[in-house]
Amino acid sequence: MASRTASKDIITLRGSAAIVSEYFGYAANSILYNRGVYHEESFKKVKKYGLTLLLTEDEGVKTFVSNLTAQLAEWLETGKLQRVVLVIMSKASGEVLERWNFSIETDSEVVEKGVSREKSDKEIMREIQAIMRQIASSITYLPCLEEPCVFDVLAYTDTDVAVPFTWIESDPKLIANPQMVKLHSFDTKIHKVDTLVSYKNDDEWDES
Repeated sequence: MASRTASKDIITLRGSAAIVSEYFGYAANSILYNRGVYHEESFKKVKKYGLTLLLTEDEGVKTFVSNLTAQLAEWLETGKLQRVVLVIMSKASGEVLERWNFSIETDSEVVEKGVSREKSDKEIMREIQAIMRQIASSITYLPCLEEPCVFDVLAYTDTDVAVPFTWIESDPKLIANPQMVKLHSFDTKIHKVDTLVSYKNDDEWDES
């Protein structure tokens, strides 16, 4: 008699935290490349999520992103991370030009009771792939950044979280009257991530 083995994709809290923090690392690299924050030559091509993506080879940025994703994974595992924002600013003036906002909803039952959820890896990958395509095409819907820029990352956590000494309190680095573009979201069934970019609107309409 023929038999068939079926398997389910079980998502644990730690596994979900790893998926989300890794996604943020690749998304940050893609934003820095596509928005021209660093020179094109300082990136190398890699295959991820069924796409060709670019990762920085700048040692300082690599270390920053690596430390960042490790810390985010830790916070995600405790369910204490609410939002991560990558901010692009003018190098000369410090003016905020873009805010890439990643909002995170966490299934509290998983954190409190240690249960797992089910969702196929392929489905999660397809959802992330759609967002990465939108980031890659950002040049078509965002204004050109015509001056040298720098970036920073803000993390919004629950107030009872112990913050490492390498992090400092910051203002939210908001943009006055921004334009916004909502990107696709993805959901591991434990963490749901919504991505939104807001940017400085220089083309103010004169309605007089």
